Amino acid sequence: MSAKIIDGKAMAQQLRASIAKAVASLSQRHGLVPGLTVLLAGNNPASEVYVAAKSKAVSDAGMRAFDHRLPAEITQADMLAMISRLNADKNVHAILVQLPLPAQIDANAIFAAVDPAKDVDGFTPLNAGRLAMGMRGLVPCTPLACVRLAKSVHSSLAGMAALVVGRSNIVGKPLAQLLLAENATVTIAHSKTKDLPATCRRADLLFAAIGRAEMIRGDWIKPGATVIDVGINRVPGNGKTRLVGDVAFAEASEIAGAITPVPGGVGPMTIAYVLLNTLRAACVSAGLPEPQI
Repeated sequence: MSAKIIDGKAMAQQLRASIAKAVASLSQRHGLVPGLTVLLAGNNPASEVYVAAKSKAVSDAGMRAFDHRLPAEITQADMLAMISRLNADKNVHAILVQLPLPAQIDANAIFAAVDPAKDVDGFTPLNAGRLAMGMRGLVPCTPLACVRLAKSVHSSLAGMAALVVGRSNIVGKPLAQLLLAENATVTIAHSKTKDLPATCRRADLLFAAIGRAEMIRGDWIKPGATVIDVGINRVPGNGKTRLVGDVAFAEASEIAGAITPVPGGVGPMTIAYVLLNTLRAACVSAGLPEPQI
């Protein structure tokens, strides 16, 4: 194995410690405790585990967690009514709607109903538009994590050839916008891209966010490239499931210059950025400067 392993877990611990310090200062100086509400509809096992991890992280940072477990059969009208109440609640500074939502719920309508100032995931049309135009706003947490992980290897991404494999509104598109803001030269690849392996081999920075287990093979990687693997896929192994990314880690580690593991890479940093966005939202709501963390 020649690649440097980018330790997202260690980076997230450092970031969370800085956030907790800022939260304590905010509480002591201004009597303000950031509050995050997570809405979880249904009983998706993976979502329940993820929400539990977020709630613990919120409490550990000295913030308030206001979680709502909603029945799988909840109507869209009831969910919109709950969001309206949360928008008006001054103790709630950030709202996170956990995906996936039940089939009867229109996710776009739900995201559009969230107050952009409380949109911790950066999914509202207004925040997406602000990002595209280079304006201030709340930005999706996973793309923020990806850029920070890449910049732990490269102090500047300017001029680097960056490839984002995946064009979702949650990761691919906002990540491309953030990379453009870093002055990288950005390409987005997707299911219709011709000769994806050759496209990957041209990338100095490769971000994999396609949701297909180990699809990107070692010989797709440019020697010395930095690989950020967003994928979290469960595959069978030794009688039980194991987690793998969208990149064939063992193969890619022989070629890449640096790579994130799965688990222990993007995931912990994403949760840390949920906390940081909550802190930022709380500061903005009180007319205070955003923390520089």
